[in-house]
Amino acid sequence: MSPSDDLAHQATAAPEHTDAFWMPFTANRQFKKTPRLLASAEGMYYRSTDGREILDGTGGLWCCNAGHARPRIVKAIQEQAVTLDFAPTFQMGHPLPFVLAERLKAIAPEGLDHVFFTNSGSESVDTALKIALAYHRARGEGQRTRLIGREKGYHGVGFGGIAVGGMVNNRKFFGPMLPGVDHLRHTLDIARNGFNRGLPKHGIELAEDLERLVQLHDASTIAAVIVEPISGSAGVVLPPEGYLKRLREICDKHGILLIFDEVITGFGRVGKAFAAQRFGVTPDLITTAKGLTNGAVPMGAVFASGRIHDAFMHGPEGAIELFHGYTYSGHPLACAAALATLDTYQEENLFEKAIELGGYWEDAIHALKGLPNVIDIRNFGLIGAVELAAREGAPGSRGYDAFQRAFHEQNLMVRCTGDVLALSPPLILQKEHIDRIFDRLAATIRATA
Repeated sequence: MSPSDDLAHQATAAPEHTDAFWMPFTANRQFKKTPRLLASAEGMYYRSTDGREILDGTGGLWCCNAGHARPRIVKAIQEQAVTLDFAPTFQMGHPLPFVLAERLKAIAPEGLDHVFFTNSGSESVDTALKIALAYHRARGEGQRTRLIGREKGYHGVGFGGIAVGGMVNNRKFFGPMLPGVDHLRHTLDIARNGFNRGLPKHGIELAEDLERLVQLHDASTIAAVIVEPISGSAGVVLPPEGYLKRLREICDKHGILLIFDEVITGFGRVGKAFAAQRFGVTPDLITTAKGLTNGAVPMGAVFASGRIHDAFMHGPEGAIELFHGYTYSGHPLACAAALATLDTYQEENLFEKAIELGGYWEDAIHALKGLPNVIDIRNFGLIGAVELAAREGAPGSRGYDAFQRAFHEQNLMVRCTGDVLALSPPLILQKEHIDRIFDRLAATIRATA
């Protein structure tokens, strides 16, 4: 067997040993007793190592917005690998990140016209937080060091991200984290907004929590507020109508930067390129990753306003303006994948799919109301969540049971967060795919009753 044949076999067959790989965000002992292994993918489907076709209801991990193994993206990565495999971007450069930054500027909300490249959503968040702190220092307000996140927020796994994040299991094991961080209340309110279609009607008043924190800490100490327009990892928590606009107004009033974490919502997930455009609210910084390269090569990007960028462009011309960056910032293969991904989005009009199919998706997911143990359904764009009642004394077990049954019995991949089943399919899906997703999910929910 040639080396290439050997690699192909290893990539598609169940491994003989599984112990050495310490898996992320996984119950390792549980998984390794009954592995769920994916060997290949194309379009809307994965194929498991035992040969089953698995309908992808999650876009990989919220990242394969254009589906799997798209020819243009695959070709771009292959060609770039034999042209320029790596080049540094510290005091050096290569053409592609400059080209990509211009392409991204063209689709970003107006005014967000500078791009800093990272390798993941976690790195994008820590980068945006550092930029926010350094921005205030650069303009003579270095006392603005406090960062405000939100309960139930997920902002990756760097120390900055878990500090401003609000998911207890991501925080409790890792000590005191960053000092000077506070949190807004979350916006999940099943009692008032249960089974609501689209954005919740109730809860805009929760934005006033920021005024409370201003009164507690004083605005002169607060650098930035970071929120997800839609929280994905917490189980699809939606912003009430007018909530994001009100946060923007309060931040403007007090000179506080507003950061949108669009690692999940970016690149068409809710319609338009970014949720900021769909909701008509422009932040000062946007963090992205996932859909930037369609998940094909790790990459992230932070979009910054000209006002923020220009605050750094003072002092001696030879001085480094921002002491921050990563070895792989603007990596050639990642840039090639991102450019091909943007071409694919544009050619297939995928940024509009969440609007075009949003109504059909909404009707299909809300048809699950009334099934056993379904206590809430949430949706916006092509994101959805079905929340199940917890089993007595075993929270999360019903959700995990449904997740596992969906994969093994219904050939459907969903995400589970506790007892919430989350969905974010590739944007190339058609109505028949939506029908299959929810037919299979309904059967799964009945089986876990």
